[in-house]
Amino acid sequence: MNQTSCDLNVVAVESGQHSHAASTIASREKRQSLAGKLVRISAAAILGCGLASGRVHADENDADVEHVPTMREMQTQSVETGKPVYGHWGTDPTKFSTWTNHSNRLIPVYTFGMTLDKWREEGSAYHDQARLEAMAGELGDGVVNPQATYYDQTDVYRLQKAAVDAGYTNIIVMVFDGMDWQTTRAAAIYNTGEIKYESGRGTGLHFQDDRRVTTDFGLVVTSAAASGAKTDVDAQMVRSVSEGSKRGYNIQLAGRTPWDERDNSDYLIGKDRNVPHTVTDSASSATSLFSGIKTYNASINYAVDGTQVAPIARELQRDKGFKVGVVTSVPVSHATPAAAYANNVSRKDYQDISRDLVGLPSASHRDEALPGVDVLIGSGWGESDDKDSSQGQNYAQGNKYFHEEDIKSSDLENGGRYRVVQRTAGQNGREGLMTAAEQAAENGERLLGYFGVGKGHLPFATADGNFDPTVDVSKAEEYSEADIDENPNVGDMAEAALTVLEKADQGFWLLVEAGDVDWANHSNNLDNSIGAVLSGDAAFTRIMDWVDKKGDWEKTLVIVTADHGHYLVIDDPQAIADAGKAK
Repeated sequence: MNQTSCDLNVVAVESGQHSHAASTIASREKRQSLAGKLVRISAAAILGCGLASGRVHADENDADVEHVPTMREMQTQSVETGKPVYGHWGTDPTKFSTWTNHSNRLIPVYTFGMTLDKWREEGSAYHDQARLEAMAGELGDGVVNPQATYYDQTDVYRLQKAAVDAGYTNIIVMVFDGMDWQTTRAAAIYNTGEIKYESGRGTGLHFQDDRRVTTDFGLVVTSAAASGAKTDVDAQMVRSVSEGSKRGYNIQLAGRTPWDERDNSDYLIGKDRNVPHTVTDSASSATSLFSGIKTYNASINYAVDGTQVAPIARELQRDKGFKVGVVTSVPVSHATPAAAYANNVSRKDYQDISRDLVGLPSASHRDEALPGVDVLIGSGWGESDDKDSSQGQNYAQGNKYFHEEDIKSSDLENGGRYRVVQRTAGQNGREGLMTAAEQAAENGERLLGYFGVGKGHLPFATADGNFDPTVDVSKAEEYSEADIDENPNVGDMAEAALTVLEKADQGFWLLVEAGDVDWANHSNNLDNSIGAVLSGDAAFTRIMDWVDKKGDWEKTLVIVTADHGHYLVIDDPQAIADAGKAK
């Protein structure tokens, strides 16, 4: 396509449409009428014109027609050219993608209803080598920092304990899986269409800006005790833990804060051979959040010595009569929801983890099943595998995340303890879920909701609020109208859980996970990542509105955090802002 044809063929895309129907502006009059207005052009047109960034103008004799690329277009261009447009993923600034895994960046924590003053009074564990050595795992070089203003992920567990000791009876933890400070900032920039901050808590998202109650902000270290372990899922034994693992956080190599980060740090992704550093996974980090220990990657509430630990939800259920709820946009037996309640030597033993969650005998609790959570709502529906060697000898052919027979035996209709609602053809997902939640609440029943699109998750929302992901490191997903209509969103799930849990006499503990942030970041897809953050942010608002409506702030703590980071480097924040402004 030559430059003249690029000038003449401006493709207008109507916002909110799944198809990008084009119309050609052939006449001078029509082009002049668009002078000074923002016009969206398809990614194909951008690439065809050989443009590296997004300003498109008519020829010099015509009035300018300015084009601002959408996030979808920038994401597509990044993948198809392999060159950074909005930013790059990994340590090579010349390439769009060189890293698709986790990092050990400092992770934000936001609190509502309680401050972090207790943390500040005690001082960070990173001030004190003895306190650090009391945690499992070998310390890396340069980890002790007497000036540390960050804390450890295990302190989030201690914060929940402190809240309960202070008389709080509603504990709500919201985990945006994989959302580091940079991901948050990208979503805030897009959401406001402005670059409003370059450090600190930030502004532009509800969980950054909400001031209806006492709120606070801090940072935590996420590193694991070990990079992995040899385990036996059948015997539920830890055979050995990886040697050579180093944990901690070295500010000389990583930066004092996420906004003072060392450029393109191999240390943060565990690739600095001179200073080895173990990068956490979601299982070990969630175990830190909910059980307060450092452990090996892939552990679901098993310590490095092979002993089981009980997460805070089970402690509160057992000791104080709390009800427990678990909500996630990804499979119900994935690492974060698993660590909220279950025990397993391996995060991949999904079926046994789901059995723990609903109080059925499992590989880790053969003789005496756990009591089970009171509310479990999430994804994994529609998955099926004949075999899965990672799940041991008791793997049952069928749904690998939550077997059909286990769901059936959990159903009230079959003598189980849960009112079960699943994705059903022709039934609106939100309506079906809320009807079941209201019935469960009225009758004092437990609630189990199982949804998804057959890929283990809810439909991925994109930055513009649609559900039309573009290409990333894998093939773009496509959804039917039924996929959208027959599934609730994570906010609906949180609302349904609260409908049941608000009937708790003694109190409740609730996890709400926006797990699709992590899936997007693994795919280096900022369009999906922003969409996931905004979806989770909307769920956060519904949670806060629920507390307001109940007037329960004196006894409610809401924590918003993440389990780990990725490695997005924002090279052109203005491009993200312009895309948000033009959406």
